[in-house]
This record gives sequence, structure tokens and C-alpha cells, in this order.
Amino acid sequence: MAKPIVAIVGRPNVGKSMLFNKLTGKRMAIVEDTPGVTRDRIYGECDWNGRSFALVDTGGIEPGTNSEMLKFMRRQAEIAIETATVIIMVVDVTVGLTAADSEVAAMLKRSKKPVVLAVNKCDRTGGVNPEVYEFYSLGLGDPIEVSAVHGHGTGDILDACVENFPDTDDEEYDEDVIKVAIIGKPNVGKSSLLNRILGEERVIVSDVAGTTRDAIDSYFENEFGKYLFIDTAGMRRKSKVDDAVEKYSNLRSVSAIERADVCLILIDANEGVTEQDTKVAGLAHEAGKACIIVVNKWDMVEKDTNTMQKMTDDIRRDLSYMTYAPVLFISALTGQRVDKLFEMVNAVSNQNSMRITTGMLNNILEDATARVQPPTDKGRRLKIYYMTQVGVKPPHFVIFCNDARLFHFSYQRYLENQIRAVFGLTGTPIRITIRQKGDKEEI
Repeated sequence: MAKPIVAIVGRPNVGKSMLFNKLTGKRMAIVEDTPGVTRDRIYGECDWNGRSFALVDTGGIEPGTNSEMLKFMRRQAEIAIETATVIIMVVDVTVGLTAADSEVAAMLKRSKKPVVLAVNKCDRTGGVNPEVYEFYSLGLGDPIEVSAVHGHGTGDILDACVENFPDTDDEEYDEDVIKVAIIGKPNVGKSSLLNRILGEERVIVSDVAGTTRDAIDSYFENEFGKYLFIDTAGMRRKSKVDDAVEKYSNLRSVSAIERADVCLILIDANEGVTEQDTKVAGLAHEAGKACIIVVNKWDMVEKDTNTMQKMTDDIRRDLSYMTYAPVLFISALTGQRVDKLFEMVNAVSNQNSMRITTGMLNNILEDATARVQPPTDKGRRLKIYYMTQVGVKPPHFVIFCNDARLFHFSYQRYLENQIRAVFGLTGTPIRITIRQKGDKEEI
């Protein structure tokens, strides 16, 4: 099940980014006393009362503006509102109720999403600030006093958000159903690929409304297995303004990736790997999902004997952190090699779920350390005691040693390569945690 999404919105300069930083516990958003600093959406992870959710910071909504950048920011906020489970509207008690606040509130009411009204900059403690009462006129329910600077009231805000989250016992699919997210920048052919799969090779197809407004889950079954395709075609935008906004935003992809077992990262063969492609691919990599790099529109490329190898080399260079991901060249338009996707999806999904016994891991560890001695620093040598696997999706290994500070990244990468050389683990990232003697063994 996808994590709920909480969007923080409001007019510029009411303290949205500072509240975001306070709730996430990290300084992820830029905080500046200047309207318009947060131009695109920033997201982080939060946990409250046992519920995990994604928190999204947005640029300020400036109703009726003629500025192109402010239009971009407004569209960013609208996308966040569309995809959010709950919305936190932030207002400024020191300024009071403004016409812009009323217009933002009207927009939120039209969305029919649950809204939590946060009256920020209530920095003094004690009784209720009488200036808070005027915000009742927004029609968004009881205002909650909060101080993003000091943290007062943040627990009440989070309580109100969690109360509006859906139950966790939503519809679940069989364990043997592989959830596949089709992700990529706009206009790379995500919908075309899904239509090709569902239209020509379908056995059983049913549409189930997804967790986000624009996503449609398509159940599909064939001789290779059972699949749930999560389309993110909602990222597409026609106008130049919206297209520019999408260069900064990946929220729909984040939601799809969160739910997926396997991610198909679509790249346009005519353009190669772009900056937006690296961002989308990075989201799947960081989430620990099994990945396949799918180069679409291959039928439109003029080729010679080295074209495919050259593009593969370019992809490996530009996505150097994903050398484990297989590359497949297809044409969603003609159906070229689309049938090969299913076997690849099955393979990388199995690799993402692979478990390796501690005995086998330590045999590899013993052989690897004999070939290349662990590093030393100022006469002190790294001693590696043992390695064990503690999780899957992705495979997660813990290595115990005498001093984690001696465990250089290059040696960690060497051990990862040794594990891959023996077990493959194609299509999946690997997580390695280093623990030293005396550390607690809970992960």
C-alpha cells in the first residue's frame, strides 16, 4: 500500500518551509524571509504514531499572478493538492487573514480533500491567541496554533493529519502479483507501452482506481505471470508552462515507485539520458526497487552495427549508480521486444527478493578478504568478523567489524562486487550496513 501524502500549502512567506523542516526533522527546504524561495516541491519522510507518510513542501500560491515563475509555483502547488491525501494550509497570525488566504482556502475546498489549518508564528505560550479566531472565517474547521520556529503545536498538526489517513487494510493483491511502475519524464511513451501490453497480449484486464488521482492500476495476466501495472502517465503536460513545471516535479513517480516491486525506467532513444531521467532513476534506486532501463522509440533511431552498444555505454556512464540494471531496447509503437519485458520483470523481481544464507556469505567474505586485504590506517587494520543478510527488497547485508571508521567505501564496494559476482543480483540495488564490535545488532 502507498504511503499517505501530506502537502503543505499556503500563500508565500507564511513559514511553510520552516514547518516542513520542523516536521521532517531535517533542514531539507530552503528557509528565507523572501517570498518565492521554494519554487518547486520538496518531499521528505515522516513518522507519527506508527504511521509513515510523505510530506511535501510547495512554493507559495499567489492567486491571479502574471509572473511566469509564480505561475509555475502555483501549478506545483496544484499538483501537490491533486496527489495529496491530506493538506496542511499554513497562514500567518502576525499578518492576519488576507484576501490571498481566502482564495487559497477556496481552492482547497474545491479539491474536497481533508484540510488541516495551521496558524503559524504563534510563538508565545499560554492562552489562545485571540487573533487566531478570525481564521475560522476560512471555513476549514478549527485553526491549530503552531510555531514552526519553536515546534509548538506540531504534534496537534500531525495528530489531525493522521486522523484523516485511510485505513491500512485497503485491497491487497495476491503475493504472486508483481507490481510494476512505468516511470519516466513526460512524453517518453509510458502510456503507449501500457496500451501495447494491455491491448495485444492481455488475458485478464481490469481497471482499479489507484491511490493517486491520475494513476490507474491495470491488472494483467499472461503465461509469464500476474502483474499490476501502475501507470504514471499523469506526469504528462501539454503546455509549455506545465512542461516546465514537470521538469522540477517527481511526486507522481514517487507515489508509483513507493507501491512498486519493479520499476521500468523509460528513456527516449532520440534524446538519450537527460537530467530529468537521472532524477527519476535516482528515485527508484534510492527506494531500493528492482529496475529495468527501457529505451523506447528504438524504431525511430538510425542505426549501424555499433548504435546499440554506444547507447548502452552512454546509459552506463550517465546512470553510473545503476550498473546493475539491465537495459532493454524496445518500441512501444511497433511492439518490438516488448514481449521480452515479462521475463526480465520476473528475473529482477526474484533477485530483489533473494535471500542468501549466512554461511554462504561468510565463505564469500573469507575468500574476498584473502584476495584483497582489508585496509589499514595509522597501523590499525580493519578486521571483519562476519556478514549476514537482514532484509530483502532490496537485499540488505550487515557486516560486523572492529572499527567502522576503517571500513573505506572502496572496500565496501569491492565486497558488493564480490557478492554480485557469485549471486548475480541483477536488476536490484544492494544495501550494506557496517557495524562495529559493541554496537547493538538491531537493524
